[in-house]
Amino acid sequence: MTYLILAVFFLGYVAIALEHKLHINKAATALLIGTVCWTLYLVDLPDLLPVDAIPSWFRQIAVNEQASEIPLHYAIDVQHLHQTGEIASILFFLVGAMTIVELIDAHEGFSLVTDRIHTRSRRGLLWTVGLMTFFLSAALDNLTTTIVTVSVLKKIISDRGDRLKFVGMVVIAANAGGAWTVIGDVTTTMLWIRHKLGAVEVMGELFLGSVVCLLVPLIGMSWRMPGTVSAPAVATASVAEHIRPWHQWLFLILGLAGLLFVPAFKALTHLPPYMGMMLSLSVLWVVSECVGRTFEEDLRTSTGVHTLLRRIDMSSILFFLGILLAVGALSATGLLRIAADSMDSLLPGRNAVAIAIGLVSAIMDNVPLVAAGIEMYDLPMNDPFWMLLAYCAGTGGSCLIIGSAAGVAAMGLDHIDFVWYVRKISGWALLGYLAGAAVVVTMQSINS
Repeated sequence: MTYLILAVFFLGYVAIALEHKLHINKAATALLIGTVCWTLYLVDLPDLLPVDAIPSWFRQIAVNEQASEIPLHYAIDVQHLHQTGEIASILFFLVGAMTIVELIDAHEGFSLVTDRIHTRSRRGLLWTVGLMTFFLSAALDNLTTTIVTVSVLKKIISDRGDRLKFVGMVVIAANAGGAWTVIGDVTTTMLWIRHKLGAVEVMGELFLGSVVCLLVPLIGMSWRMPGTVSAPAVATASVAEHIRPWHQWLFLILGLAGLLFVPAFKALTHLPPYMGMMLSLSVLWVVSECVGRTFEEDLRTSTGVHTLLRRIDMSSILFFLGILLAVGALSATGLLRIAADSMDSLLPGRNAVAIAIGLVSAIMDNVPLVAAGIEMYDLPMNDPFWMLLAYCAGTGGSCLIIGSAAGVAAMGLDHIDFVWYVRKISGWALLGYLAGAAVVVTMQSINS
């Protein structure tokens, strides 16, 4: 049955990778393989489970109860309660973060940043966009930052050939920026919520590596981009009517402060991160309701949280749910432990394992890879492997346009060709990725 579970997971993953060819939403496939894998796993279990056949966290319960065997229904209830709680905390966190970002965007808060870009120099604009994307991604997330920045580039660069090079740089910068904070990339968020990383420690260890990951392609690409860019003939107003500057500043400041408050809230209260995110969302929601009373009916409706909740990408949320369920089933069968032992024996050290996972994430989605990595290794919090894995999984996807959520979003927004990206951007992204990984490994060696 174990091999059947592995086959279902593999076939499902192929279907996810070929989503655009098969015209089947990847969330539907992920949910299917997640539930089928667990069903197959449970069908093959006996009525009583030996203590050695259950996860270590559950085995401690068995030892405390002085039991040698656990009834199947009890094991299923406790195991699913444990896993469902961890998955739910990740999904609630993402929903809260997405809603806050939508609130900022609905009140035109991002326009305060983007409307201040005036340079026409290709090199100057590339550095401005790259650095802005890098730091904005760290404070928000790489997907949202990419969507906002690509939309801005369409307003300030008329030539599509020019614009695509900037969009390629945006993908690299967004992934590099998202890797060094616990709210910048979903994989780093997963490691943080699963108590593998500390919010402050990850910034200290990964910031310099992420900067190098950005600077290597930024310097290389800017050196080959002289001249100026041409603006569109007709500029469109970026701020909706009746939204005042103080509305923009209010929601930008409150939104960013709310997102940055989450790690501090967890450190102070030791409550799960999603609780801090829900607190930030609730404050912003109350402010939105109060400010909305001064708007006309149409604007009040379009900026209300009820409307914005419909704009959240629930397909991505359900995709994460299905993938995390499927990876949990693989972990329960023991396959991930076998995979960990195989990788340790084939590759020269866990640094090589993390770097390999990052490169594979350019082909496969980094969410299941990191979820698998979490289940494969039983290492303490802030272990160097977790730090390097966070960097590699967050930035390795830049090597291909389909390797990250930021890349896929950019591909859809400006119809970037896969082969064009490989020819023009992938080489620079790979150089930056390897240079940043070398910096992270070197710093870990010095600190140890």
